[in-house]
Amino acid sequence: MPDQLWQRIVEAFSRAAIPQVTVAELAVVLALATALSIPRATWKYFGLLATATHELGHAFAAVMSGQRLSGIRLRLDHSGTTTSYSRGKAAAVWSGFWGYPVPALTGAALVTSGFAGWGPAALATGTLILLVSLVFIRNFAGLLITGLAVAGGGVLVLVVPSSFTGHVAVVLGVALLVAAVRDLAKLTNVHLRRRDRLASSDAYILYRATSIPSGIWIALFVAVIAGSWLVAWQPISAILAAGA
Repeated sequence: MPDQLWQRIVEAFSRAAIPQVTVAELAVVLALATALSIPRATWKYFGLLATATHELGHAFAAVMSGQRLSGIRLRLDHSGTTTSYSRGKAAAVWSGFWGYPVPALTGAALVTSGFAGWGPAALATGTLILLVSLVFIRNFAGLLITGLAVAGGGVLVLVVPSSFTGHVAVVLGVALLVAAVRDLAKLTNVHLRRRDRLASSDAYILYRATSIPSGIWIALFVAVIAGSWLVAWQPISAILAAGA
């Protein structure tokens, strides 16, 4: 049994057969992704994964820029906080930027990996990152959200056949891309109509740190998210063209 488990883990990080996706299957995949990230009933839960990805974006950028990561807090209302310490302003600005774009970047990576046969490896890597992040979670809700995500990823990696996992990676990838747009729209609404909540806005915090207007930061978020959509659209458009 341990040998079989280890073999399954090794296979998860290997390239699987490239999924043969028809236009009809693609429509189902896109419908499932939309069902995860648009309706309030499903967004209530899937949005927690988007929030975790957002905060991990801050955390990863902080570590890569030499900051000391103190902890991550995730809440059931889709809010979160990542605390890090830096002696330089540039590093703090760098980590502050990579919250909103990272769900889109992760989504694009999952979509392209899924269509290229690396879906199992992408999901296994994501599950491993979530597992490591448990060390930095500082509240019960965060442990619950991350723990469930790790458990779900573990089931996908160890139980679900690799031939099907690529489709799952594409669904999750598109859902995260939609989630990134949804969260960006929410951020924009805060700046336009809910200015009493500006203190929680990454764009406003970056403005306070750099004197660069919040609108510029939001435009940069838009650019990265749009670029992620463009990358993810390439394999999708190829399937549509083949079907036509």
